[in-house]
Amino acid sequence: MIPAASPALQPGAARDHRSDWKRQWREAVRDPRELLSMLGLETLAATVSAPAAAAFALRVPHAFIARMRHGDRADPLLRQVLPVLDEERVVPGFVLDAVGDAAARAGHGVIRKYRGRALLVATGSCAINCRYCFRRHFPYAEQTAAAGNWREAVAAIAADPGIDEVILSGGDPLSLSTAKLAELTTALAGIAHVRRLRIHSRLPVVLPARVDDELLAWLGALPWPLAFVIHANHGNEFDAEVDAALARLRGAGATLFNQAVLLRGVNDSVDALAALSERSWQAGVVPYYLHQLDRVAGTAHFEVDDARARELHQALAARLSGYLVPRLVREVAGDEGKRPL
Repeated sequence: MIPAASPALQPGAARDHRSDWKRQWREAVRDPRELLSMLGLETLAATVSAPAAAAFALRVPHAFIARMRHGDRADPLLRQVLPVLDEERVVPGFVLDAVGDAAARAGHGVIRKYRGRALLVATGSCAINCRYCFRRHFPYAEQTAAAGNWREAVAAIAADPGIDEVILSGGDPLSLSTAKLAELTTALAGIAHVRRLRIHSRLPVVLPARVDDELLAWLGALPWPLAFVIHANHGNEFDAEVDAALARLRGAGATLFNQAVLLRGVNDSVDALAALSERSWQAGVVPYYLHQLDRVAGTAHFEVDDARARELHQALAARLSGYLVPRLVREVAGDEGKRPL
């Protein structure tokens, strides 16, 4: 059995889980070779792509590194964040905007794809840069809802009585300060037709210290039912610190769901998918969606073909209770909802 990173490389083990998340953010590793050295994988440096790292920089918090297995070249967490030569391949069908975000813009940082829902691209910042990210080429400098104190985004929602649910996405909305997020929800509270709030964030998994008292106080005071969607792709992404953060979110009234992406070399086996669902449920999180990869330029090496995806999903359904089986879907530009496979 390959051990996790050594205790010396596990800052989370020596820090209170409520310590300063902004400091941990600043201390995130940004050099691929530093990351490989920490894991005893210096020989993998030859597989790192400098152009890919320059175009979409490595960023990974120490709390997430601590869950990687020292010396394991195939570690599923490492594979999600390391910029590799495969990203340089130009593959037909893999494009800059695979899910039609540009065509669905309905205001500054507002995306309207599905009936009743408005998605706010709150910010372009993330605590971790996942290599398969479907918005890795998104023009965040031009399109973030938080710009101008949310004015344009709030005005677009107020002007459309057909919107009853607001989704905070990004980037990662929890990369913003809680005070900044509270500005938005205070404004939304004055719009009578908004009845639900949903937050999509990877931070409770990759930087659980973000779930601090200030955040919980804000969440607990929200006037709407709250759906909180996390993003974990492998059971190894959970540990005691993540479990504690998720428990605190539930205590603030959030219902927790997980969206995963089917990724070659990360979770493309029945054992890995079953372990992810079981570990999610153990942490109080409902397995929600298993997404087929969005065909974004630079991500083709993660793709699992549809036939294999269906085979895995059927085997998962045969193994687990129904409530542990996420829906297998693909997002298709122009569709009115996620397309089941």
